[in-house]
Amino acid sequence: MTARAVTEATFDQEVLSNDKAVLVDFWAEWCGPCRAVSPILDQIATEHSDKLDIVKLNVDENPGLAMKYQITAIPAMKVFKGGEVVRTVIGAKPKPILEQDLAEFIG
Repeated sequence: MTARAVTEATFDQEVLSNDKAVLVDFWAEWCGPCRAVSPILDQIATEHSDKLDIVKLNVDENPGLAMKYQITAIPAMKVFKGGEVVRTVIGAKPKPILEQDLAEFIG
């Protein structure tokens, strides 16, 4: 399983109404660090799909959501639980560090 794309049209259903914790990767095509972290997120999505959903939101294609969640730098990852942001991770990080940041959701 790899991270799937969400849009402004699917965000409520895929993220806010999800029973599981959901990590939203706010990214853009032109962002090098976003491309670097993407395969790491895909690995985490595969390894922990029973506990955490991981989705990607292109900030250029969905500016309303980027503004709503105050995305000022990318990559930015926000974990949603019960429709609320419960954790924010900014910047590309190696897999062990990301797993530490997400431990309470994947542990």
